[in-house]
Amino acid sequence: MSNELIIDSLQRRMKALHSLYDQALSTMTLEHVNHFEREGVLPIAFSLFHITNMIDSSFMLITGQMPVWNDEWNARVMPAIADHGKHKTVDEMIGQRIGDYEAFQEYLQIVFNRVHEWLAQLQPEELTRVVIPRPFPPQIASTYSARVAGEVGITVLDAVECWIYQHGLRHMGEIEFARGLVGLGGMTS
Repeated sequence: MSNELIIDSLQRRMKALHSLYDQALSTMTLEHVNHFEREGVLPIAFSLFHITNMIDSSFMLITGQMPVWNDEWNARVMPAIADHGKHKTVDEMIGQRIGDYEAFQEYLQIVFNRVHEWLAQLQPEELTRVVIPRPFPPQIASTYSARVAGEVGITVLDAVECWIYQHGLRHMGEIEFARGLVGLGGMTS
């Protein structure tokens, strides 16, 4: 498969994935997003903030661009826990809530648009550039992307597939399931 075809596929899949997030956001309220089901069950707010903030921060490793998230966004979105929670437990993140849903949606759109803009200008030869070489540091060694990586390490293609696309699908699945807990239906069959 040519790198041009891979980029085209990534662009289409990313647009489809992000359209699911747009649909989910437009059909939920702050009450749905912040709903507390029971101990051990993370709220939708966790999945939304986690995936958006993880894409934002991992984008720096892929592109060198600084994250959007800063103290100003923190003050606007007002997450109960100003942390994506990647290295925290469910018990530590169960209190995640979003304070300002409109500000959060604006943040998500900026992060997702950066991905689309970058993919639109991505040169085919960039896909094989190594983002994190082997041997991996301990924080990376236990990740899914480390399992996917080839002999040289995690490439741009690995990072986009694992950190943005597949990770985004995982959390969309959680969101779709959790929508049923708050009285909303799923969005895909």
